[in-house]
Amino acid sequence: MYDEKIIALFQNRDERAVQACMDTYGSYCRVVAAGILPDSGDIEEAVADTWLLAWNCIPPQHPQCLRLFLGRITRNRAISIWRKKYADSRGGGQVAVALEELGECIATGSSVEDNVDVKELQGAITKFLKSRPAVHRQVFLRRYFYLEEIPAIACRCGLKEGNVRMILSRTRQKLRKYLIQEGYDL
Repeated sequence: MYDEKIIALFQNRDERAVQACMDTYGSYCRVVAAGILPDSGDIEEAVADTWLLAWNCIPPQHPQCLRLFLGRITRNRAISIWRKKYADSRGGGQVAVALEELGECIATGSSVEDNVDVKELQGAITKFLKSRPAVHRQVFLRRYFYLEEIPAIACRCGLKEGNVRMILSRTRQKLRKYLIQEGYDL
């Protein structure tokens, strides 16, 4: 079913919208959650929460791309579940490592929310990423959106692990400089 039809079902408060999302985007949302959560029960919880959160968000929101909208909800929910469940045992998990790496160029926690409109920050990051070469953009998104491990990114992109690390490091540095130039207090 096309996104617009599914969104129309949501806006009409038709429960078939949830089933249509499950049929169309269930596998995608499971992959997003599985990149963050090790436990299948937690993955299913994140995906189930996605359908409820989508039901509560549409309307008033009208997503441009339903797949990305649902992916973002799933990702955020999976990170919340991970933080709640694994916060005390941060030893070596990819979520902690990736979030720590990204913390080099973006302030974390409430300081960003207090000082900057999050939508503007998202727009600035999107603009920055669009200016990067496609492979750099793909590597960055796979690491920090999908939270993939560096060896997996290297294999998927046909690069050496050292190249992936270098791309990530340089992209983070350039993103930090770009955000400072745009007036963000990091």
